[in-house]
This record gives sequence, C-alpha cells and structure tokens, in this order.
Amino acid sequence: MPRRARLGEAGGRPPVRTCIGCRSRADQSELLRLVADGLLVLPDPRRRAPGRGAYLHPDPECLRAAEKRRPWPRAFRAPGRYDASRVAAYFAESHALESVAVKG
Repeated sequence: MPRRARLGEAGGRPPVRTCIGCRSRADQSELLRLVADGLLVLPDPRRRAPGRGAYLHPDPECLRAAEKRRPWPRAFRAPGRYDASRVAAYFAESHALESVAVKG
C-alpha cells in the first residue's frame, strides 16, 4: 500500500477542509482554524492549539453565515451554546490592520 505524500513533497497535495460558514471546500492554508476552549470559540491562526478544529474562511460573511447556522456543536463534537465573539474580534482587528496598511 503506497504511503501518503507529505505536504511539500513532489506530487503531494495540500489538505482540503470545509468552511463551516459557506460550506465550500478550500486548501487548509486558505482557511482560519478555530478551536473550542470550553464554550468559547477561539481563532488559531498558527494551527497549533490542541483539540478538535473547525475551519472558516477569513471573511466576515462566512462568520455571519456560521453564526446563523450554529455549526459549533457538530464541528467540535460537544453540545452547548458556543460564544464566537473572539473570532469576530479577530476579524475586526485583522480588518483594521489591513486598512492601516493600505493607507500608510
């Protein structure tokens, strides 16, 4: 049985994940990883936090769609009402940094 090619090796393809907001598939590198800390949803831009992850496009529209659909219990495989306010704050901060970079 052939071994899977690792990312970066010749012929290897990057992992593909599904955005929990728009439900479209994209390369893992194009998506923001989210993790649950209790009932708090946290962004994990370095993809190093322990635990089960969910993926979302770094786009406020996808976050709004995710908040409307409430996919958190299914994505994290744990029941509860999750708070995604830290993810919204992360997007707001990222957007503010991008607008400063464009101006200056």
